Amino acid sequence: MNRTAAIVLSLIFATLATLPAWAPPYWTVMGSLFLVYLAMAQMWNLLAGYCRVISLGQQMFVGLGGYALAVLSVYCGVPVWWSILAGGTVSAIFALVISFWLFRMSGTYLAIATWVVAEVLGLCFGNWSFVRYGMGLFIQPAYPVSPNQIYYGALAVGAGSVAVVYALLKSELGLGILAIRDDEEAARSVGVDVLRIRIWCFAIAAFVTGIASGVLHLHLVFIQPYKAFSIDWTVKLLFIAIIGGMGTIEGPIVGALVFVVLQHLFSEWPTMGLLLLGVCAVGIMAVAPNGITGIVEKRYGLETLSVRRR
Repeated sequence: MNRTAAIVLSLIFATLATLPAWAPPYWTVMGSLFLVYLAMAQMWNLLAGYCRVISLGQQMFVGLGGYALAVLSVYCGVPVWWSILAGGTVSAIFALVISFWLFRMSGTYLAIATWVVAEVLGLCFGNWSFVRYGMGLFIQPAYPVSPNQIYYGALAVGAGSVAVVYALLKSELGLGILAIRDDEEAARSVGVDVLRIRIWCFAIAAFVTGIASGVLHLHLVFIQPYKAFSIDWTVKLLFIAIIGGMGTIEGPIVGALVFVVLQHLFSEWPTMGLLLLGVCAVGIMAVAPNGITGIVEKRYGLETLSVRRR
């Protein structure tokens, strides 16, 4: 990491860490959403931008993480933060179990298979009497959780997602990840174990996404299967990664900020919101195929936090 990037990241983190102390409460809410979306998008980008795994089923981990929080806190009285951590663990274990079947496929077939798994999970939870079928559950922690506590939980998972990806890319495993990003066939030819790397990254992405979902549903207070397992989640993550710039750590940070701002601006037109977001995404892809960070990198010659694209 160069000095400029370190200074910018430090300033951003300091601003976010002190946000509840000086900003209006509404900004704290928006900051929580930004950080949760950042964490989820960073994980989707780890899969699609680096490992070349297009997953249309990340909502399966959103649903599992949210329901783990709801069930453990409502029915079992487990402390809320332990429930959120359990949601990430359940998501990671589920990812490992299904990965041995999923990764027998590739490309479009893999993308569709992940979506099918998410849909099946949504149907299972929608027909499960223990979680009140499709009527949903109100999340009632055993003890009150303040908006500031939720915000700092979101800050931990958002900053943690960036740190996890950065640490992965700087590790021995990261050499293989970057090789896959640049040229999968060339990576295979020099002995990179593509399958093993993809399975590990899939499990890590599931763990972080499950935790982020728990923090988000703690804020939303209510969970319903047809919302929690909706493909809308993956559409949002795809939008964030594309407009920010895939295959970079900075991309999801920029994309999540743009998404939250646009979502706020378009909130007055709920039925047109997704269409307007789609128009923005198409416009940005037409002007900048590598996203906003690609424009900045090309114009100013700045290096990314990972490794400059080939």
